[in-house]
Amino acid sequence: MKRRALFTLVMATTALATSSAAIAGSFALREQSTRGQGLAFAGVAAGSAGLSSLYWNPAWMSERSGLQFEANLSAILPYSNVTPQTGTSPILLGATGTGESGDIASDTLLPSLYASYQLSENAWLGLSTNTPYGLSTKYKDPFPGQVYATSSKVFSFDVNPSFTYAVNDWLSLGAGIQVMYFSTNLQRSLSPVPYAPTATLDGDDVGFGGTAGVTFTPFEGTEIGVGWRSPIELNLEGDLTLQARSGMLPAGTYPIQAGITLPEIVTIGLRHQLTSQLELNAGFEWTNWSRLGTIPVVSTAGPATGATLTNLYFEYDDGYYASLGAEYDFNARWSMRGGLAYEWSPISTSTRDLRLPDADRLHAALGASYTWKDRLTVDLAYTHIFTMGDGDIELTPGNPSYITGLPFVGSVDSGVDLISLGASYRF
Repeated sequence: MKRRALFTLVMATTALATSSAAIAGSFALREQSTRGQGLAFAGVAAGSAGLSSLYWNPAWMSERSGLQFEANLSAILPYSNVTPQTGTSPILLGATGTGESGDIASDTLLPSLYASYQLSENAWLGLSTNTPYGLSTKYKDPFPGQVYATSSKVFSFDVNPSFTYAVNDWLSLGAGIQVMYFSTNLQRSLSPVPYAPTATLDGDDVGFGGTAGVTFTPFEGTEIGVGWRSPIELNLEGDLTLQARSGMLPAGTYPIQAGITLPEIVTIGLRHQLTSQLELNAGFEWTNWSRLGTIPVVSTAGPATGATLTNLYFEYDDGYYASLGAEYDFNARWSMRGGLAYEWSPISTSTRDLRLPDADRLHAALGASYTWKDRLTVDLAYTHIFTMGDGDIELTPGNPSYITGLPFVGSVDSGVDLISLGASYRF
């Protein structure tokens, strides 16, 4: 029965994740756990997120007995508005006006599902399905910056089976395999005039990677976890479609490929039971976004075979995320939690463009849980994300995405609300 239940969970997870438009307002999606979100993801590598800590550290399964399931659904409600400023080309403003973009970010629902099964006293099997990366932005037509971007979409779906072995009562090791589908669709106008012909780039691929982690208890009441998600190499294959001539390229559809390596992530978590009711959590995460530099888009057929048709400019720095949180158990049924986190964006003013006007962010989170009959736990969390620092756009000389003679300068007003509901069940 347990094996049948696990198989059923796999099928349900796949159906949910593939049927959902899992596109959010940022490139990497951290919203993989309701409990973790309520703590601003503090201590998730050390198990503060419950079973969904598997996403950050597969070694944490050793704390789970028997067969357990967890499901989470997060509503991601971003807002981002871009207003042209002084310094924008008169050609762009004259053709399309000076109006702001309106909200370019799309709301969505993001599912994540988890299962763990204890094989023996020292061994566990786990399964996670997630959407680690997603993006959806769309500008109105016409808009002064349309030659840089009109719409951008990224979708991913990741299946991650894992294994944990408890070496002893204070040390556990875990590892897993990632199988990820990734696709992208990027569109821009070929001229600044209203309703101009467009250039559309789309491609997809399946990539493979791994996860690994360790948890250890240096002394009673304190747990430390370190988790790693590997880089994933992708060779995106698809088409570049031009509705009109662009430079030396006539209108038409060109088969293309583009190699991209998604970044590895290292997460460190600390959990400390201060009293029988109060638990303190801390976390730190490093994401190797500097892997993303300039990516050539290469023709794979026709007279231009092997030639670079265009480039995707990232030139990111590394990203960092630090968090603190606390959880208080009122009784055996009710608990509440809260957390604060600061996220250093990998995108600086010198590389920021209209596809992803990201900036440093402050996360403020609250959450609660209710446990029924010691088997079913329901979780709820809310987070507001505040944009911090300089998030303006300067597509001027020096920015790798700058188009000669068509500078665009804009101010960005943005924020995100997150509402998440989760449930876990222990057989």
